[in-house]
Amino acid sequence: MELFQKLYDEHENVRVRFVGFTTDHNRYDFGIVYTNMFFGKPLVVCMQTGRSSLLETKDLEDIDYIKTVFRIPDVKQAEDLIEFFKDSLPAVPFGTQYE
Repeated sequence: MELFQKLYDEHENVRVRFVGFTTDHNRYDFGIVYTNMFFGKPLVVCMQTGRSSLLETKDLEDIDYIKTVFRIPDVKQAEDLIEFFKDSLPAVPFGTQYE
């Protein structure tokens, strides 16, 4: 008996960007995986905490979402991250991944 029903098993050569930067009060280290999976949303991984999320530019309009995803208590820190992500995340048109 098979325990799992496989939903997908894809292999893809992707572009990955590793970037570290500082602000006045914090240091950040991120890995950004640019993929065609997940409707083209990049996978953003905080290398310090391991927290990750699929992010698109629309998500950057919601500061509370960014605070929650990366567990950031300070509004200024979240604003700094949003500014960074605005320059780093591509505009993603909604597509149909699972046709």
